[in-house]
Amino acid sequence: MTRNLIWILIGGAVIWAGLSADISTDKLSSAAPRLADFLARMFPPDWSVWPEILKGLLETLRIAILGTFFSVILSAGLAVLASEKLFPRLIWRPVRALLAMIRAIPLIVVAMLMVGSVGLGPLPGILAITFHATGMLAKFYAEAIDNVASAPVAALESAGASRAQQLRWGIWPQMAPVVLRDTIFRFELNLRESLVLGIVGAGGIGLYVQTYVRSFQYDKAAAVTFAIIILVLISELVAVIVQRRFS
Repeated sequence: MTRNLIWILIGGAVIWAGLSADISTDKLSSAAPRLADFLARMFPPDWSVWPEILKGLLETLRIAILGTFFSVILSAGLAVLASEKLFPRLIWRPVRALLAMIRAIPLIVVAMLMVGSVGLGPLPGILAITFHATGMLAKFYAEAIDNVASAPVAALESAGASRAQQLRWGIWPQMAPVVLRDTIFRFELNLRESLVLGIVGAGGIGLYVQTYVRSFQYDKAAAVTFAIIILVLISELVAVIVQRRFS
């Protein structure tokens, strides 16, 4: 009965969304010629803007790397405070509530606030990625701490080990593979999110996408798009290699 109710709710949600989304076959059929014209003007891609593309890609990569690096540092401290295994409810609950609030703020809103605070360029992008990624990574790290086996930690505690020693020798060896997996996943996500930060002036390749599309230079926008696809594929390949190397 419960399962049937769940399927009914899911079906009802899909029908409700479809009826209220203003989806019509007339709009879709009329959009096809415009989409075909748009795609036709994208080819062949204009690679004369390669120097600008390379500059934007490197800036995007810098934003993703530094944003991930700083978020890992912040998350390490917050994850310990958010762990049910290490601290009482009075401490970990407010910390987890703070992390939930951080995750609830859309990245693009954070980026706009940072641009307004520190100006244009890669710095607001780095700050936005750091802020947003910390909310997710700290939660993942805290869950990794809570899911470790208790026996090694209890053995260290009974032997008189301090809280820091328990974390280093009892918890870290168990959670390290999970932390690596989550960090790589977050880096890939940061890289993708960094691609669009340029739209609000927070640095990266997104600025060139916006510029070329708004000025109807679709062949140059196509070159940027292909470069982005190549960068994402390379990042996924590197992530797979790293995970296989350390798993």
